[in-house]
Amino acid sequence: MFNKVDTPMELFTQKLGAALTMEHTVLKMLAELEEEARHEDLKRLFRHHAEETNEQIGNLAQAFAALGHEPDKKPCPAIKGLRVESKANIELTKGDFVEDVILAAAAETEHHEIAVYEELITYAEAMGRQDVAALLRENLEQEQHTLQEVRRAAERVAEETLQAA
Repeated sequence: MFNKVDTPMELFTQKLGAALTMEHTVLKMLAELEEEARHEDLKRLFRHHAEETNEQIGNLAQAFAALGHEPDKKPCPAIKGLRVESKANIELTKGDFVEDVILAAAAETEHHEIAVYEELITYAEAMGRQDVAALLRENLEQEQHTLQEVRRAAERVAEETLQAA
């Protein structure tokens, strides 16, 4: 699955490649979640985050370039698992509260992305690569903002679901 690494830089680029795979998978997930969402405001939220995700992919490519490496996707089993779980849960809840499930999947994904970027920033800073850390920080800030938007939407949708029940 992963190549053996001999240096901290190899480990960092391995994890950077996994983040690249993560963001490409998130693009697929966002399209799936948008398709399942019934309310236009949620569809709009997922479209906006897809635009940001493309920017984040660009930032990751710039980080690779700053390190003198070609962008190289690596396995990211955690995001693959989140995607499988979200699809399964959506299938189980086709109905009036599917958007609750969609927003839960979005929140779980955002938490994972935030953790990934926090770790990458820590290593970039430890290596003295403030240029790379700055690119990763942009991604982290977008993920944190998206999580706040998802939380607000989830609160609203949960209230609507419970009132309708």
